[in-house]
Order: sequence, then structure tokens, then C-alpha cells
Amino acid sequence: MRTPDFDQKRKRMVEEQLAPRRIHDPRVLRAMQTVPRHRFVPPDLQERAYADCPLPIGEHQTISQPYIVALMTELLTLKGTEKVLEIGTGSGYQAAILGKLAQEVHTVERHASLAKRAEDVLRELGCENVHVHHADGSSGLPEHAPYEGVIVTAAAPEVPKILLDQLADGGVLVIPVGGYYGQTLQRWERIGESFTYDDIAPVAFVPLRGQMGWGDGEWGI
Repeated sequence: MRTPDFDQKRKRMVEEQLAPRRIHDPRVLRAMQTVPRHRFVPPDLQERAYADCPLPIGEHQTISQPYIVALMTELLTLKGTEKVLEIGTGSGYQAAILGKLAQEVHTVERHASLAKRAEDVLRELGCENVHVHHADGSSGLPEHAPYEGVIVTAAAPEVPKILLDQLADGGVLVIPVGGYYGQTLQRWERIGESFTYDDIAPVAFVPLRGQMGWGDGEWGI
């Protein structure tokens, strides 16, 4: 059986899915072309790893569409010196992308099986600046705050103030906010003790679970 040409698939993903949708940051595009997305999906889905869609990874979770990963990453405007927090490790793919662009990444996952799998893959790929934590990420990770960037890969009913409080001055929070039938991706920025935000795009994410998210049983799962 012919081995899939994942390098070529990744190149086409960047050229056909990201660049035409105005993902401009060359560091983001380079990271998306470098990180092997197929390593973060179940073996039976590796052929579809670079398709323009999310894919299931177990525990009612998904690996986000490549464009959404790139968009959320670009909104952080990372330069390479930042400490970043990710809420919702999932497969570990978004964390791997962030690890290429930031100095240090802390990523939190509430499902032990996903956290372990992501940590194993990240270690195998040499992502030494990415640290996986098994915990309720809806409250952030205050012991490592403040963060220049916070990214939430699940939908919250509203923006948790506790996450805004963990931003450094000038820091950026990217988060989908809304309910079951869709959300709005928002970009929040801290300026001193004040916060400003912009609505970026309509999105569809799995729910953020935990103390500052949706309760178990809500959304029917």
C-alpha cells in the first residue's frame, strides 16, 4: 500500500486553505507547514488529517479545522518571547503550533486519556517547551500566570473573568463564546486594568466544561 505523502498534503493545506483566507503571518504559515498534523489524529483518520474540516479524537472532542487553528494562533500576534496558556489540549496539535511560535506553552486538558496521548505525541516530536497539565482548565492555570497569550479551544457561555485576570498587561485572550448552535470567536486584550474585545468570526466548537464553563449534561453530552 502506498504511503501517503503527508509533506505534500501539508503544503497544499497551507497554500489552498490558509493563504487564500488571509492568514498572513509568515511564522504562523511556517508552523502550520512544519507540524505533522497527522500525528495528532487517530490512525484510521490520518488520510484525512489535512482536510478542511475538524475531526473526532475521542471523548466527544475534536481536532479543529486547520484554518481555525491558524486563525486563532495568528490573533495572538506572537513574537517568540511569550508565555502562552491553552485551555483544552485535545489532540495536542494546537499546542504544538503554539510551541513553534512562543517561548513557553502551558496547555490544560480535563480528560486524562487525551492529556496522556497529547503529552506522548508532543514528547515524541521534541516539543520541549510545551507542558501538558491534566486539570479543569476553565479556571486557567494561575500558578504560572501572567500570560501574554491565552487561547481557549472550547466554547464558553461567557468570557471567564478568571482568564482575563491571568493575562499580562498587553496580553491577548482568544476564545469562542456562545451556545450549542454556534458561537462568536472573540479577541480580548488587556490594557492595564481595562479590557477591550473584537468579534472576529462565527465558529462552532465543543463546549468548555468545568467550573467556569458548561456543566455536565448541558448541550446533551
